[in-house]
Amino acid sequence: MISISRFFNPEDGHEKEKKTLPLVPLRDIVLFPFVTTSIFVGREKSIKALSEAMVGDKKIFLTTQKDPDVLKPTIQDLFQVGTEARITQLLRLPDGTVKALVEGIGRGCIIKMVDQDSFQVVDYVGVPEKQLTDANTEASIRTVHEAFQHYVALSGVVSKSFFKGLHALEQYPSRYADTIAAQLPFKVQDKQTLLECGDIEERFFLLLKFIQKETEVFSMSQKIKGRVKEQMDKLQKRHYLNEQMRAIRKEMGEDGQGAEFVDLEKRIKAKRMPKEAAGVVRLELEKLKLMSATSSEATVVRNYIDWLLSLPWYRKKRVKNELVKAEQILDRDHYGLQKPKERILEYLAVQILVKKIKGPILCLVGPPGVGKTSLARSVAAATGRSFARISLGGVRDEAEIRGHRRTYVGAMPGKIIQTLKKVGYNNPVLCLDEIDKMTRDFRGDPSSALLEALDPEQNRNFNDHYLEVDYDLSEILFITTANTLHEIPAPLRDRMEVIQIPGYTDYEKYQIATGYLIPKQIQENGLDDGEIYFSKAAVEMIIKQYTKEAGVRNLERELSSVLRKIATEIVRTNTRKKYQVTANTVSKYLGQSKFRNSILEQEDKTGIVTGLAWTQAGGELLTIEAVTMPGRGKVMVTGKLGDVMKESAQAAVSYVRSRSGSLNIREDFYNDTDIHIHVPEGAIPKDGPSAGIAMCTAVVSILTGRPVSRTVAMTGEITLRGRVLPIGGLKEKLLAAHANGIKKVILCEENKKDIIDVPKTIQNQLDIVYVESMSEVLEHALVV
Repeated sequence: MISISRFFNPEDGHEKEKKTLPLVPLRDIVLFPFVTTSIFVGREKSIKALSEAMVGDKKIFLTTQKDPDVLKPTIQDLFQVGTEARITQLLRLPDGTVKALVEGIGRGCIIKMVDQDSFQVVDYVGVPEKQLTDANTEASIRTVHEAFQHYVALSGVVSKSFFKGLHALEQYPSRYADTIAAQLPFKVQDKQTLLECGDIEERFFLLLKFIQKETEVFSMSQKIKGRVKEQMDKLQKRHYLNEQMRAIRKEMGEDGQGAEFVDLEKRIKAKRMPKEAAGVVRLELEKLKLMSATSSEATVVRNYIDWLLSLPWYRKKRVKNELVKAEQILDRDHYGLQKPKERILEYLAVQILVKKIKGPILCLVGPPGVGKTSLARSVAAATGRSFARISLGGVRDEAEIRGHRRTYVGAMPGKIIQTLKKVGYNNPVLCLDEIDKMTRDFRGDPSSALLEALDPEQNRNFNDHYLEVDYDLSEILFITTANTLHEIPAPLRDRMEVIQIPGYTDYEKYQIATGYLIPKQIQENGLDDGEIYFSKAAVEMIIKQYTKEAGVRNLERELSSVLRKIATEIVRTNTRKKYQVTANTVSKYLGQSKFRNSILEQEDKTGIVTGLAWTQAGGELLTIEAVTMPGRGKVMVTGKLGDVMKESAQAAVSYVRSRSGSLNIREDFYNDTDIHIHVPEGAIPKDGPSAGIAMCTAVVSILTGRPVSRTVAMTGEITLRGRVLPIGGLKEKLLAAHANGIKKVILCEENKKDIIDVPKTIQNQLDIVYVESMSEVLEHALVV
C-alpha cells in the first residue's frame, strides 16, 4: 500500500481532514479533477453506491482497478489514489446497467476501505499539490501546449474549439495539465501516474514525456500505412474493382445502363469541344461507368458531363455586318444617346474590316431610367446577336460569378456560364446590369471575380470553378451598366470603356414621350392611336411638374396613369370617343403637381446668390444665403451640408479676410462680426465641389452691401488664392439654369471644353462667362 506520507508530511503541523464516501471502482478509465465524463456501472455494489450518493450530497469516490477483470476488487486490487467526484446525472438503462455523468472535484488518497453488505465505503484524505513558481508556470504551459498542438495537428483528436476553453485555464496549471491528460489516449498506468503526481512541475514533465511518446507512435503508424498503400498493385486493384462492379450491376439488374453510356459516347464524339474539355469529359465518363447508378457521386459526375456537353464551345450566331441597317435600328429604338451609338457603330465598322476583334467591354454609366439596359438590347438587335442579361445588384457571393467547387452539394457553374448554356451561342451581347451594386462579405468579393471575365487580355481562358477547364469568353460583347462610376472598384473600372449617359433635356424628354412612350403605352393599355391626343403643353406640363428625373421611367409611369384612367372611363361608359389631354385636364388625371421649378428672387438682394448643383435627377438651382450679425468672428454653415461644402465655406471666408483691403471691407470686421452661411431646404443632404465661388460671392455681398444680380448663376470651386476650379455635370446645370430663367452663367475657364455636350439651343440662349479668378466672378455677379 502507498504510504500517505508520500503526499504530505505529518510533522508539518497540519492535520489532514478525513472524509468518507461510497466507492465505485472503475475499469480501464482514470478520472481527473474538473473533468466531466460518463461511466457505465453494472456491478450491484457499485449501483447501490451510486444510489446511496444520490440520496446524500451526490458525491462519490472513484478509483481505478489494477486488473480490470477482477469482479470483486479488494483494497489491494485498487490504486490508492483516486478522485472525489460529483454525480450530475444518473440514468438507468433497459438492460439493468446505470449510466452516470460524473465531474471530478479533487484528488484523494484512500486510508481505509470498509466492505459493507450493500456497497463499499472508503475513508480518504485530499492529496496536496506543490505549486509552480510564476516563471516555471509560463514555461511549462507553453512547452506542453506546443507539444499537444503538434499532436492534435497530426491526429485530429480534438476540435479547434477545445483550445479556446483550454486558453482560459492557463492561470490554473493543475487543471490545465489534467484537462490535456484526459483528452489523450494514454495507457491507464500512465494516466494513473499523472493522477498520483502531486508535484505540478513533475506532472508537466511527465505529461510532456507521454505526449512526445504518443506523437512518435502515431507518426510511425501513419508511415507504415502509407508504405502498405503504395505497395498495392494499381493495375490489379483496378481490374479487381471493375470485375466487382460488373458483378454488382448484374445482380442489381443495371445492365440497361450500358445504353445510356453508348448515348453519352455518341454525344461526346459529335460535340465539338476544345482538346482539354474533351479529355476531361471522356475521363469523367470512365469514372461514371465504374459507379452505381443509384450513388450520389454518380449523379454529380453525370451532371458535370451534361454541363460540358451542353455548352456552346464553338457555336456562334452569325453577326450582321450592315452598318447602315444597324444605325437605323439604334435610331429607331432610342432618341439621342449619340456617344453610345457612335461607339457601337465604330465597333461594327472595325469588325467588318478585320473579321474578328477582341470583344470590347462597354460600361454605360448614368442615372436610372435613361435607357442603359434597353440600349444593350438594341445593340443585340442591331448586330444580330442573341441578348442575355445578368443582374448583379446585391450579388455578394464570389461563386455567383466563378461557380462553386464540385465538392459542394448542389454545386453549379457561375452566372456567366449558366447564361451561355441558356442562350446556346458563344457570342451573345451579355448585359451585366447594376455592376456598381455588388457587395462583399465572408463569401468573397464578386467584383474581383469579374476581373478575369471582363479583361480582354484574360477572358480567352476564363476558368469557372465548377467546369475546371478554360472557357473562351472573348467572343462575347459585354455591356455593363451602373448608376454611379465611383462605386465601381478601380481595378474593375480600368478594364472597361466608360460611356457617360448624363440624362435627357426637357426637349429630349418631349421627343421621347411623343415618339416612343405614348404610342407604346396606348398599345399596352388596349387603346387606339386615333382615340388619344396629347397636346404639347400637356406633355411638357407632365415633364416639368409631375416628374423630376434624369431618365424617362417616371414619365412613362405618369403617361400610363393618364391612359389607364381613360381606359377605365371607356369601360365604365361603354363608349369609345376621341380624348384630348391638354394642360387644363392633366390635373384631372394626375392630381396636383408634385414638383415646382426653383423660383428666382423678384429683385437683386445682398447676400443671396444662385448656385448650380448636380443631382441624379438632373440639375438644380441652389440658393445660398449669407447674413452678418454682431459677434466675435464666428462662421456658421448650415443646411445639411457635407464636408466638402463646409470646407468650401471656410475657404471662401478665409479668401475674403485675406483680400479685405482690395474688396473695400474693414480689415478687422471679423473682430466684431459673425457670419452665417445657409443653404435652404435643410432636410436635403447637399455636398460636392461646386459651390465655393457662390459662397464667396454671398459673403462679399453681405460685407460690402452690394446686391447680387438675381439673373446670374454660378458654379465652381475656389482656392485660398482666389483661383476658380472646374466642375462636373455641366450639361445638367446649364439645362437647369435655362429652365429657371437664368440669363448669365459664370463658369471656370477650364470648363470651356465641356460646353460641346450642351445643346446649341441652350448655349445660344445663355450668356456664358468664363472666369479664372474670384475677382472676375465678383465683377460679373455684383451689382454696382
